[in-house]
This record gives sequence, structure tokens and C-alpha cells, in this order.
Amino acid sequence: MLPHSQNELIAVYRDGLLSDTLPFWIPRAIDRQYGGYLTSLDRDGSILQTDKSVWFQGRFAWLLATLYNTVERRPEWLELARHGIDFMNRYAFDTDGRMFFWLTRDGRPLRKRRYLYSEAFAVSALAAYGVAAEDEAAKRQAMELFRLILRYHTTPGLLPPKVDPATRPTKGLAMPMILTATAQQLRSAVDDPLATEVIDRSIGEMERDFLKPEFRCALETVGPQGEFLDTFEGRMVCPGHAIEAGWFILEEARVRNGDPRLIRLGTTIIDWSLEIGWDAEYGGLWYYRDARGLPCTEYWHDMKFWWPHNEAIIATLLAWQLTRDPKYARWHQLVHDWSYAHFPDPLYGEWYGYLHRDGTVSTPLKGNMWKGPFHLPRMQWYCWQRLERDEG
Repeated sequence: MLPHSQNELIAVYRDGLLSDTLPFWIPRAIDRQYGGYLTSLDRDGSILQTDKSVWFQGRFAWLLATLYNTVERRPEWLELARHGIDFMNRYAFDTDGRMFFWLTRDGRPLRKRRYLYSEAFAVSALAAYGVAAEDEAAKRQAMELFRLILRYHTTPGLLPPKVDPATRPTKGLAMPMILTATAQQLRSAVDDPLATEVIDRSIGEMERDFLKPEFRCALETVGPQGEFLDTFEGRMVCPGHAIEAGWFILEEARVRNGDPRLIRLGTTIIDWSLEIGWDAEYGGLWYYRDARGLPCTEYWHDMKFWWPHNEAIIATLLAWQLTRDPKYARWHQLVHDWSYAHFPDPLYGEWYGYLHRDGTVSTPLKGNMWKGPFHLPRMQWYCWQRLERDEG
């Protein structure tokens, strides 16, 4: 059994989502003048800047459409999802079919990254919205954009490399991880075997190339065939990122009727990540660790960010539901209790995003180009839904 009662946890996650997190962002984040969403908000919800993060146009639209599909068919949620989709379609796409990362408030491009994350979250948003609005055009757009992502990801030289590939070719955990999650969302809207094919390939790549039993961790960066690179970058472990990958694999195991091989793989990643990532002195998850136990070069390596804790709350709950191993119930309580003791703001609501190692607040802002209405409300929604459907 979970140390906290399931009814108590359901109330924490459900009420936190519906009565705290969503009311913080709605209507503050809704830009009625230019469209889309604003996410750079101070502690009290006042606007710090008006530039727009493109991936949050997709992330928030996905959340709103998903709530409409799974919680309640509230017209407001559907309208607000469409509000983000419309802005995204109007301004976020470049002439090559790819998306910008950063726009001015009125939609003029500021920055375009070599990464495909804006596109991935747009696929998820379009798929969820297509289901919610019964919009076949949105579903087709999601599928077409997914194919574009795959083309850019698999065609050598189509995206500019971060490091000279002739000197030190590398690849990152982020792409097979995000492809897994994106394909899972797409599959819920579009009946195409490509989604499951990509999931299988991506999970296989994570297992084959990024898991390192000799270090008991999942690395962030490896060589093209999974080679270990004994550099700062090659030794880097981001426990929260690996935990997120782990629960995506567990979610696939759940969808596949409790596939035991995927359960073993997902729980192994989660076990190793908690082992290397938990701060035994102060509690909470380190942001970065070194696979060999050497010093990290990133100055924020010992900070406690909100999103790894959101992912760990999901991962430990799902691991417990799929295995009933009491160690995951204990881990869930540990991560849940530490997170809820340090991140929530009792005065203005929502969560702080950035804490010092000892759990004190580093900056009081609630949103920027990377923090917004996604990791926290996704955790609250997912855990609430999984607990309500739990048969144990």
C-alpha cells in the first residue's frame, strides 16, 4: 500500500490541478490581444516579459485539450486549446516547415534552435486537439509534422550539429525520449503503425546505447553507437531526465498490458536515477551528476528544479502500480513529501521552479521560457487519473 491513502493523494493532485495550478495560469497566461500564451510570470502572476516560448504554445494547448478529453468537456478548455493552436499555426512555423523556438508577443521570430522540441510538442497538441475538436485536419497536421521530425532527425547534415561530427560525433538521450512520448500521444489520435514503430526503435536505442550498467545510470550524451565519452558532457547524468524516460517506458508497458520486459527496463532506469540523483544530505534530486562521481562543470548541478521532482512523483507512482514493490511506495512518499514541503507557494499558488540545494528559494518567478503550465499540471493530472483507475 502507498504510505499516503489513495483518496488523500487523489485530492492533493486533483485539487492542486483544478483549484491552484490552472487558476494561476488562466486567465493570466491567455493573451487575448495577440493570441497564444504568455508564460514569463512573477511570483504573483504579474508579467515579467511578453516574448513567447513556442514549445509552450504546444505544451499548454496539449494540456488543455487533454483535460477536455479525459476530465471534463469544458468548452473553456477546448476554446483555450484552439487559442494556442491558432497562434502556433499563424506564427510559429518557418518556411522550411520547422518551427521557431522563441517569438515576440505579436508573433515575430526571435530564435530558432537546432533541436526539434517545438515540433514535438506541437505534434502532441495537434493530436490531442484533433481528438477533442473532432478535427481531422489537426490530426493530419500532427502526422505530417511527426514525419517531418523524423526526416530531420534521421537525415545526416539536415540539422546543424552541435559538435563537429568529424571530430567527436555525439547523440543525446533527449531525442529517443521525446520521440517515445510524442509517438504515444500521436497514437492516441491517429491509427498509423508508424507511431508504434518509432516507440519500439526509440526504446531500443535508449536501452542499447544510453544505459550503462558499469556506472548504473542512463547517460545524457554518448557516441553514435553508444560509445562512452570520458568528458564532462559524456559523463553527465541528469537524473530527472532519465526518470522521465523511465516512466515513458513504463507507460508503454502499461499500455501493452503490463509488458514485463518494459517494466524491467523502465524500473531499472528509475532505480539507477534515484540512486545517483537523490541528495542524501538535504533531500530532493540533484540536477546533474557525474557518472564516475567526478565534479560536475555546470554551476547549477546541485540546484533543485521543479520538473525532475514532478517526473519522479509520476515515475515512482507508476512503478508501484505496475510492480506493487513497496520500495516504490516508499520512494513516492519521499519524493512527494519533499516536493510538497519546498516547491508550492502558499501565498500566490503554483510552484516555485528553482531552489538552492537546501530547498530555499533561488528565484520567486513562476514562469519563463522553460517553466510554465506543463510539468506540474501534467504530474497532477496523470497521478490523479492513474490513482482513480488503480485496481489495487
